[in-house]
Amino acid sequence: MALVSPLFGLWLLACSFSPVTSYPNGRVSVACSSMMPKHGHHPRSEVLHNITVDKTVYNPGDQIKVTLSGSRFAGFFVQARNANNLDGDAVGSFSLIDDQVSQLLKCGRIQDSAVSQTNKRRKEQVDFYWIAPSDGPQHIQFLATVVEKYSIYWVKIPGPIISQSGVPLMSSKPQTVALPAVPPSLLANGFSSTGCGSSKFCVRNPTSCDPQQDLPCFFLSFRREGDSMLIEMSGPVKGYLSFALSHDQWMGDDDVYLCLIDGQTVEINPAYNRGRRHPEVALPDVLRDTLWRREDGILQCSFRRDLHIADSTERFPLDGNYFIFLADGDVEDGRLHRHQRQPLITSKMYNIAESTEDVGGSRSPLLIKFHGAMMFIAWMTTVSIGVLFARFFKPVWPTSTLCGEKIWFQMHRILMVTTVLLTAVAFVLPFLYRGHWSTRAGYHPYLGCIVLALTVLQLILAVFRPPPSSRSSLLI
Repeated sequence: MALVSPLFGLWLLACSFSPVTSYPNGRVSVACSSMMPKHGHHPRSEVLHNITVDKTVYNPGDQIKVTLSGSRFAGFFVQARNANNLDGDAVGSFSLIDDQVSQLLKCGRIQDSAVSQTNKRRKEQVDFYWIAPSDGPQHIQFLATVVEKYSIYWVKIPGPIISQSGVPLMSSKPQTVALPAVPPSLLANGFSSTGCGSSKFCVRNPTSCDPQQDLPCFFLSFRREGDSMLIEMSGPVKGYLSFALSHDQWMGDDDVYLCLIDGQTVEINPAYNRGRRHPEVALPDVLRDTLWRREDGILQCSFRRDLHIADSTERFPLDGNYFIFLADGDVEDGRLHRHQRQPLITSKMYNIAESTEDVGGSRSPLLIKFHGAMMFIAWMTTVSIGVLFARFFKPVWPTSTLCGEKIWFQMHRILMVTTVLLTAVAFVLPFLYRGHWSTRAGYHPYLGCIVLALTVLQLILAVFRPPPSSRSSLLI
């Protein structure tokens, strides 16, 4: 059992990995319609970039050179649209001048109908060609989204309008971006747990903590007021605080709400998780009365949301039954990092619109707790005691036997077999919880497979080991 220490070290190492998702490659087809980055920040209004073309009149099949320039930027996304319907689909296609800087994307049914960056290297100018379609509208306008860094970007910067040959020219008109009418305001007073269990539904960690008095208190409350829900959340965080409504106890396909620190202010946005990926942040147009407060390292946010959001599959109706997640993490340059610890998850599903319960939660599901406990018992207790029996108790019981074998050997064997059984059961539990192999768990499952394989190998070698009374065994 000399493998015990290295295996335990590998097991600890597996727990230390914390991957961070990044999207610098410009594959942003998800933003084809809105041209809005899913960054959870408000777009800037002052325009620092310019789009120019080398022609103002086009015929079908023409190639028109398009140039995007301005202050240094990392990312961009450019489309051409019908100038009389800027919310419509992309028109025409693009071809590249420098494929090291830009790449083509498919938006809607048209191949190569948008162009974006290939990497996050800073640039001041990019050039490409737009190819006029055979059935294009009379007037075309170019639009660009430009990203300086994750928290600083511009959406639908209006470019020049070009017209079909023989059609009167159309002057460029400003493009407006739909921004929330009322940005988040300062919250005058902090939250209190008063009413939890009687007039509002609360999730608290530690159980029964009060955000008004206990600094380390994570707090989430829901108070129904007619056809809307007043939501408050509070916690000791440095980056972001969020909660999600989920149909299961596993991250993915969840309705998420973020409270994100952005410099000296705070952004409050809805979002959606597709699998265990970076959340897709939406504009806060479904939220009202957004308020925030930061004091003594505590972040607090509140907002109001209607129980039902029409024509939205990402915003769940609030009168359904859901598991509730409460998570926190770090923010760097306005970008959310993956939470460094498991979210707090309720033990069962609740209807927050019909219930006024006061509940807690767990940051580790029961099966995962058993997994950790069994691995700890196996590799810190049974295997260590088993080695001690084999190493130091031979002279203590030189002739005493148990079931026909020397006591020290029987105890050693029982403890080692127990180690194998505990390891095998602990290995299976995460798969029972997850349902299949997790591609997002880092190196931990791979090291778990190695640990199990070596453990079983030890058992097989022990079966073929000579009995303790043999001469070869005594010489070891």
